Amino acid sequence: MGQAPRNKPKRLGEKLLQIREALGLSQKEMAQQLAKRTGFKITHKHVSNYECDRVEPFLETTLAYARLANVEMNEIADDDLDLTLSI
Repeated sequence: MGQAPRNKPKRLGEKLLQIREALGLSQKEMAQQLAKRTGFKITHKHVSNYECDRVEPFLETTLAYARLANVEMNEIADDDLDLTLSI
């Protein structure tokens, strides 16, 4: 009756880590930037969980990552694409 769960990108955590490192931010600083852009309460623990693939971020949070890194969302979500970071 319900929908099957969608597949999470296998490289999502890796790419979110790449973005944070390219921006030169600590997990705490990244959390502050994401919280500012989304209006959500995001802590360094959330960022750690995203990067370690323990938790998948909300769509709005992933969009905030994309905007901070100036990349397209599909670069983050598509496992077949590499990030084109020019920060």
